[in-house]
Amino acid sequence: MLGKRLTGALLSAAAAITLAFATPAQADDKPITIGFGMALTGGLAPNGKAALLAMQIWEENTNAHGGLLGRPVKLVYYDDQSNPSTIPGLYTKLLDVDHVDLVVSGYATNMIAPAMPVIMQHNRTFLSLFGLAANSEFQYPKYFSFTPTGGPTPKQTFTEGFFAIAMAQNPQPKTIAIVGADAEFAHNAIDGALELVKKYGLKIVYNQTYPPSTSDYSPIIRAIQATSPDVVLVCSYPPDSVGILQAAHEVGLKTKLFGGGMVGLQSTAIKVRLGPLLNGVVDYDYWLPWSKLASPEAVAFLKEYQAKAGPAGVDSLGYYLPPFAYGYMQVLQQAVEGIKGLDQDKLADYLRSHTFKTVVGDVKFGPNGEWSEPRVMDVQFRDIKSNDAEQFSKPTAEVILWPPSLKTGDVVYPYTDVPK
Repeated sequence: MLGKRLTGALLSAAAAITLAFATPAQADDKPITIGFGMALTGGLAPNGKAALLAMQIWEENTNAHGGLLGRPVKLVYYDDQSNPSTIPGLYTKLLDVDHVDLVVSGYATNMIAPAMPVIMQHNRTFLSLFGLAANSEFQYPKYFSFTPTGGPTPKQTFTEGFFAIAMAQNPQPKTIAIVGADAEFAHNAIDGALELVKKYGLKIVYNQTYPPSTSDYSPIIRAIQATSPDVVLVCSYPPDSVGILQAAHEVGLKTKLFGGGMVGLQSTAIKVRLGPLLNGVVDYDYWLPWSKLASPEAVAFLKEYQAKAGPAGVDSLGYYLPPFAYGYMQVLQQAVEGIKGLDQDKLADYLRSHTFKTVVGDVKFGPNGEWSEPRVMDVQFRDIKSNDAEQFSKPTAEVILWPPSLKTGDVVYPYTDVPK
């Protein structure tokens, strides 16, 4: 009997020892989960799908090099359908049902803003992707925006280059028409533009928003045309940008400078769709392989991305969103490794106080969670002769006008005289 008891005790002890050693190993094998929504259908999908591929490349590369904190990483994501109304429920599910370790945003201001109340309620650190002043109303201290529209006044920096180009002309323009969607992004962009209008003393002859559901933009362009503006600033999302450019061509819009804040014209699929209609448009951009921002690391990433873009059916060039989607995951990785853990308060403190190495350059966040220094470019589409993607891989298709440090050519002015 004593032998059986001793044997049983030894077996129990052995099992306990085994369990003690096995549990940490199993915990180490548990992935660090990163949750987000992404526009995989709807009007933002061309950019959203490209961003997701870049994030998946980061996930694959990170796991190939041992993971994060010695654990694999796993992306947990849902299609937000390019619809802001899906966002609160989606992030609630990620946090309360999926219990993700870390949470980041998907793409676009209109998708980031509705996530903020959920993030704040859960007291999570939140790294966002291409949100224009999305935290301006919330002032959440654990929010960090990965977008070049930085500095203390991100609303203004978005269109600062457009205005600088306009006011450098001789004679200077005197009147401006402003149009944008009745949505978060456009409102923020227009707010910033109105400050610049005051700065330069321009006269506003048209300032209207349209419902996001608008499909016919011809009446809008005709109304703008009737005011004979020197400059037309458009703050639009991809479907709107296409419709507005098509309407401008059909109506025969006459103005000296046109564009400024048109999201979507950076997407290869939309460039190909519009083709020569893009000629003369001056619009913002963030990164191009022929700019001085193209580091060897960025070029290497782009090569890896482009090799996978075809099979994945996403943006074949990937100049706009992919480098930044990869870059903001690099920032998250460096912050987690910096604090050697997942504590949300420590993570926010680290993000606030360090400089991060990314494929789009060194990034440091300012007190408002925006980049401490803005890095927005303005380009002009030129010499586009067809609906072929290859031409958009050449510097002649997008001439960098601003800032002066990145400039590759001068603006062709006025817009009306540029061959379409």
